[in-house]
Amino acid sequence: MVTEGKPTDVVKVLHLLVLSFSWGMQVWVSFIAGFALFRQVTIHTFGLVQSKLFPVYFYCLVVCNVLSLAVYAVYHPRELLDWHESVQMILYFTALVTAGLNSQWFGPAATEAMLQMSAVEREHGLGNQIGRGGDHKDAYDKLKSQDVKYRGYRRSFGRYHGLSSLCNLTGFICTTVNLIYTALNLSTI
Repeated sequence: MVTEGKPTDVVKVLHLLVLSFSWGMQVWVSFIAGFALFRQVTIHTFGLVQSKLFPVYFYCLVVCNVLSLAVYAVYHPRELLDWHESVQMILYFTALVTAGLNSQWFGPAATEAMLQMSAVEREHGLGNQIGRGGDHKDAYDKLKSQDVKYRGYRRSFGRYHGLSSLCNLTGFICTTVNLIYTALNLSTI
């Protein structure tokens, strides 16, 4: 593996810290915090917390991915990349793009649809229970079948939430593979 220049120990440590911070944040926000919170608060509170948390989360991911990609690109010039390094560069870039899409488009669009959906639910006395299932499922289904605006908000929310989740999962997989590859090649970052 040929690289231009050798990174200092400080650069290696900072690169690994940024990459591991990004991965840990993704694990926490994507798999732990949401699951725990969803089971403890009403769905409207859950949505409000996510609407405040996700922009910060997505922008932190963008910054971490920019830093990781920049450090990797500086010490792995395009002309000298082997195919493993090319794949890793693509993974860094993909993680950056998915975080950027979430921060600029999918996250805000999902939040807007969720807020509109919550307003309609409040008008019909829904959203004050913990979780979405159980006894209130029929009430949500009835509201969806009777209110065209609500049905549109749910469809819009589902689309943007799904795209946001797909981007988040894709970014998580990219970061995971890069972290594994970095751990296996610590001498070269």
